[in-house]
Amino acid sequence: MPEVIQFKHDTLAFEPYGDHETGSASIARLIGPQHSRTMGAGVARFDNVSIEWTVLYDELIVVLEGVFRLRVADKVFEAMSGEIIWIPENTPLRYEGEGATVFYALAPVDWQERQAT
Repeated sequence: MPEVIQFKHDTLAFEPYGDHETGSASIARLIGPQHSRTMGAGVARFDNVSIEWTVLYDELIVVLEGVFRLRVADKVFEAMSGEIIWIPENTPLRYEGEGATVFYALAPVDWQERQAT
């Protein structure tokens, strides 16, 4: 049985995220296939940036601070601290934010392996 893990805010290891020319985006991956067979999770930051992506998994985003925007086709979902967005698998989108920090959870955790087959 896996052990409980506590992640301290001041020990999160953020690394650059996405392909963008302006602003900044970074991600701290917390839970991956080495921890769970079903879900992944992490914390991401978006500031003055727009990152295009198609989610290949179901994703839940909880805004911790700042303003987070999700662009899906011609719709814009703008969320503030405490608000939650659910994104179904295979949704083409853009992640955006102004000083945004978000927590995300995704399933399945092994989406990269599943896409490779």
